[in-house]
Amino acid sequence: MRTQPPAPLYPIFISLTGIRCLLVGFGQVGQRKLSGLLACDPESVLVLDLAEPAAEEADDASRLLRDPRVRFERRACTKADLQCCALVFAATGSPAENSRIADLCAAAGILCNSASKPEEGCFQVPAVARSAPLAAALSTGGASPALARRWKGELERWLEPRSRMAALMGRLRPLVLALGEDTGQNTRLFRTLAESCLQKWLEENDQENCRRCLQAELPPALHAHIAELLNDLP
Repeated sequence: MRTQPPAPLYPIFISLTGIRCLLVGFGQVGQRKLSGLLACDPESVLVLDLAEPAAEEADDASRLLRDPRVRFERRACTKADLQCCALVFAATGSPAENSRIADLCAAAGILCNSASKPEEGCFQVPAVARSAPLAAALSTGGASPALARRWKGELERWLEPRSRMAALMGRLRPLVLALGEDTGQNTRLFRTLAESCLQKWLEENDQENCRRCLQAELPPALHAHIAELLNDLP
């Protein structure tokens, strides 16, 4: 008898501004989780562990715990700890404890990530490749974290030359919308630029062809902004 395949995971980029997080377990996995969380500026992170960080991890752990958004307590997780937390990470070295935490979260309707058995939590943390302002998330569905790590590096190399195009479009969008033209016209403009050679010329730092392209495609009201659009791109 064939079983139904699991439902696909819903991909989402979430802002952690104003969000309280709970991290249970502060070994190597927990420290990586905390580092990633702090980079996205949550309101606070409560870190719980029954033991102090291992001696060989003490320097990195201390640096993370000195962050004013972090509170460390040496104890087990209780149901009360879940109150006011929007995200919970079960990253202890005990699969049974991670399962217990995931069950508590499921009963309370709180999003939980389980490090030992991803399927026990309701979300997984993907590998993320970044080249500002671009970010690409990659998940193997828990099949192979090693492959996800390898492909993350490949994605970063793919994103890097495209970051200039994304930055320029990010600068251009509010200027175009401020003109008050209809949505269809704006969509055609953005798609025309996206399908043009502008990205190639930006990668080659060909300022003259970039300028000519923008002058040909942008409404006359935006021609005065072309120099600032092209200035100091990443």
